[in-house]
Amino acid sequence: MNEPDLNLLFALDVLLAEKSVAAAARRLGLSASAMSRTLGRLREATGDPLLVRAGRQMVLTPYAHAIRERTQSAVFAARAVLRPAPQAFDIATHQQTFTLRANDGFVEAFGPRLIARAASAAPGVRLRFAPKPVKTDRPLREGEADLEIGVPGEMGPEIRLQRLFQDRFVGVVRETHPLAARAGVTPQEYVAWPHVVASRRGLLTGPVDEGLAALGLTRTVAAVVPGFPAALAVARASDLVALVPASFLINLPPAPGIAWFELPVATRPITVSQMWHPRSEADPAHRWLRQFVLGECRALMPEG
Repeated sequence: MNEPDLNLLFALDVLLAEKSVAAAARRLGLSASAMSRTLGRLREATGDPLLVRAGRQMVLTPYAHAIRERTQSAVFAARAVLRPAPQAFDIATHQQTFTLRANDGFVEAFGPRLIARAASAAPGVRLRFAPKPVKTDRPLREGEADLEIGVPGEMGPEIRLQRLFQDRFVGVVRETHPLAARAGVTPQEYVAWPHVVASRRGLLTGPVDEGLAALGLTRTVAAVVPGFPAALAVARASDLVALVPASFLINLPPAPGIAWFELPVATRPITVSQMWHPRSEADPAHRWLRQFVLGECRALMPEG
């Protein structure tokens, strides 16, 4: 009885994740021709094409889709068997660098507390915050990041997710702005002033515009900037009104002063989550990291 080559299982897992012979070859450190031969062996072993051409791309066959999660689970199980026997875990003496992908707003709001508390509880742990110019699960899949923090986007079905807190948008103006003295800003007062919009893609509209449109109102957008820190800087130095998540205001310095107000129209709440790859699910250090981030975020943004 011929036993299957279990090395093919690891190659299959990468091929199903990448949906590309070239990308799988790069990830496994193989040549494109060697990866093509491996795909040929996998096709022979499974009796299915697995990857087929669709225009300029390769797509998974129905069978490949059906076995994707089973293949990944089998690979995780195999790797777990071959790991060293677990030792007693003590976060106080543990040494590791964790990479967290998060946007600037999260780092500015939660970073100082997370770094200070981690230094106290786990002196050997280093938190490395990495930018996330695009939403993708690739850094989690390829082990480049331990956690992705933000609003879930284009994540694969295998990615684990846990809600950290619910955020909301608020209006921000400079401290001496006429709207800063208002007890309750009306929709008409809100649209009477020019606005700065934060958008990585350069969009001219934001979460508040749908609510304004329902009232027959539109705002004047005078500037578009790539992120919330820039929007806040513009609002501080001008008459423009900025729209930022409430969590972004947690660690703002008292000067130069700004004022914030509740929006006069409803916007969809923002659910901020932490996401990770299932390979880290049972790792004691990663479990500590997830509970640590959850606890510190909830301390600053308690759930109502």
